[in-house]
Amino acid sequence: MPVPPHARGYASFGGSAGRTSAESTPDWTYPPTAPAGSPNIVVVLVDDMGYSDIGPFGSEIETPTLDRLAARGVRLSNYHTTPLCSPSRAALLTGINSHRAGFGFVANADPGYPGLRLELADDVLTLPEILRGNGYATYAVGKWHLVRDATMNPSAHRDSWPTQRGFDRYYGSLEGLNSFYYPNQLVSDSSVVDVEEYPEGYYLTDDLTDKALSYIKDLRAHDAEKPFFLYFAHVAMHGPLQAKAEDQAKYRGRYDQGWDELRRRRFAEQLAQGLFPPGTEQKPRNTEPGYEAAEWDSLSADEQRRYAKYMEVYAGMVDSIDQSLGRIVDLLDDLGELDNTIIVFTSDNGGTAEGGPEGTRSYFAEFAHIDDPDWVGDVPHDEDLIGTAKLGVHYPRGWGQASNTPFRFYKGQTFAGGVRVPLVVSWPKGLPRTGTDSGIRHEYAYVTDLAPTLLDLAGLDRPSVRNGLPAKDFDGISAAELLRDPAAPTRHTEQYSEMTGHRGFYRDGWKLLSLHDADADIDAPNWQLFDVRADPTELHDLSAQYPDKAAELATAWDESAWANTVFPLLTRADLFRRRPEEARFAAPARLLPGTPTLERYRSQRLIAYRDFTITADLTGARPPAAATAPATSRASDAAPDVAERAEVAGFQLDDEGVLVAHGDPLGGYLLYIEDGEVVLGVNSYGRYASVGVPLPIGTREITVRATIEPRLRWDFTIQVDGTPLAELTDQVQLVGMAPWTGISVGVDARGPVSWDLRERRGPFRYSGSLRAITYTPGPVQVPQRTIDAVEREAEYAAE
Repeated sequence: MPVPPHARGYASFGGSAGRTSAESTPDWTYPPTAPAGSPNIVVVLVDDMGYSDIGPFGSEIETPTLDRLAARGVRLSNYHTTPLCSPSRAALLTGINSHRAGFGFVANADPGYPGLRLELADDVLTLPEILRGNGYATYAVGKWHLVRDATMNPSAHRDSWPTQRGFDRYYGSLEGLNSFYYPNQLVSDSSVVDVEEYPEGYYLTDDLTDKALSYIKDLRAHDAEKPFFLYFAHVAMHGPLQAKAEDQAKYRGRYDQGWDELRRRRFAEQLAQGLFPPGTEQKPRNTEPGYEAAEWDSLSADEQRRYAKYMEVYAGMVDSIDQSLGRIVDLLDDLGELDNTIIVFTSDNGGTAEGGPEGTRSYFAEFAHIDDPDWVGDVPHDEDLIGTAKLGVHYPRGWGQASNTPFRFYKGQTFAGGVRVPLVVSWPKGLPRTGTDSGIRHEYAYVTDLAPTLLDLAGLDRPSVRNGLPAKDFDGISAAELLRDPAAPTRHTEQYSEMTGHRGFYRDGWKLLSLHDADADIDAPNWQLFDVRADPTELHDLSAQYPDKAAELATAWDESAWANTVFPLLTRADLFRRRPEEARFAAPARLLPGTPTLERYRSQRLIAYRDFTITADLTGARPPAAATAPATSRASDAAPDVAERAEVAGFQLDDEGVLVAHGDPLGGYLLYIEDGEVVLGVNSYGRYASVGVPLPIGTREITVRATIEPRLRWDFTIQVDGTPLAELTDQVQLVGMAPWTGISVGVDARGPVSWDLRERRGPFRYSGSLRAITYTPGPVQVPQRTIDAVEREAEYAAE
């Protein structure tokens, strides 16, 4: 009997339906499956690691796993990326030029233009979406940084979060950086991991690696055939630099000869490996004002000792990354899948100059730097703490130049030091090395080429539609033939670049570059022209010799800029503009006990460049006595009834613990009660000060008032039931992305604001009656002399 016309729901049914099963034929639908034998794909992306930092590109740092992969695989010596992290990630995952993908800058701004959307648009397909549609399992761990900081909170839409952009599972940090011992916030899939205290011995790179391995093992326990895509985006090497003691120890004393000698040795090794043709030159050091690196021998013995320690930490972190990759390779080997896994290892941009000429003593203080001889960023510290959880440091930029050997400049600039990075590709089954093939490719390739290359190698097609919208086409071009054939020419023959006014354009071996001076007209480039086939280190400006070629490429840059939504070019003040709706983040906030740690950006908006008031209401119901009584006590013996709880509302002599905490070892403040005193502690980027005052029994309200003072300072006052009782004055304002960890109520969660308190009491959860913590922010106050400090808040990615 045929299905009647009015019976909806059968139109797409492939079987037949009668009135009973005896008259019907079943049919099933299945999700897409990958072609038999499809390779696994592992992309390992490192943050802020320069061209020369791994063994296959000239480094002395121990990277046996990468050495092994390079020995069987392919190295691209002429691979380029964008100058900053978010743009590179967007380009890698979409195959689309960064501005056209919406990421002309890092996801820490919101100026309101198409090329600076700073979230992935609905018509932008991602590599994991394509692979999942072709039957792959898709996993991401580590740094994401493709979510605007204003949309990292639980109330925001998640359209640009990893699991909304093609990943089945995600574990890591949505932020652009994090502490390696006390991450301010981790996300699992689409939910924040509510961590109160990290376990002893915790280290972020190990945690991310554990999660990646668990994803693969879990998949193989359920499906022995399904291929997977793993995107492992390391938080390392981004500052603050922190390495495990055993990894630091391996490099003790190795950098005592300094960065000049290190660059000489690395460049000699690069030439010996054949990464550059004979006759290639290396400039002794950067000398341009604001980018210069001192001659090592001009430094004092104390400076040399301290600076060498920074690099020991950095080397330990690179070593840790190789160990992490080694664990993944070992698992694939155990599973018998290593030969049929495409492994890509690269960096998002070059080494950085964020540490300035001397290195930072406090990474977050550097963002808020002002010209002040008493600035906290330069306080002395115990050098043994460099690289530990107690300090958040970054190396002097001389090491950044060594990282970028043999190139000029750093992360953030369009010169090779900012954009030319290592790329290792290994796939023994699909890219076997034969004959005299050295495994080195000298042809040009760009970050947008990775997505189309991986799809090409896997034999997969890209859909033309996403969510019913025509999907933007790839800008990248498959480099699969280049990987297979050492004689193949590049198909990527021209490419624009732009970042904060720095410009570049590559065409057929010619490269036009402009280094933007922040005080100059942003639309008046000072072009330099280089023949990078003969001069790969970009030392000899030929613009005067070939003015027609320079003019040709300048016109081409302009045309590409319009085509890729680079315009308008923004001054720094305009770049950091925020949408008006973000004003709500500075509205008063009433936080109840049990509220998960408030997200970092929302927490900062309550205090940054403001007077503010924190009110602790102690009139809530007292927690059951069993929560704080000895284990042998019975709750029925100690817990008062409801009437008794009301009678004892307010502080009691045995109440103690943290009322509110905001921050971690890198900067913050907290209010706690201990031994009958209420104590306010302020951690100014590592310099800790506190004041305490006895608390009367029955106290119902404690108020902390912070008042802005000159020289980027706060004065604090503690009031008890309306009466001022104590002051803590001349405390450095916490700005420049600090405090890094958000606000916790009733506990000092995650990283400790006070080391002494954490060592004595742990997170020190409050045992008394606490109804709520209320923040009341005042208006923003930015004195003219600190305007530069405001502008530096996002410069950690722009330098």
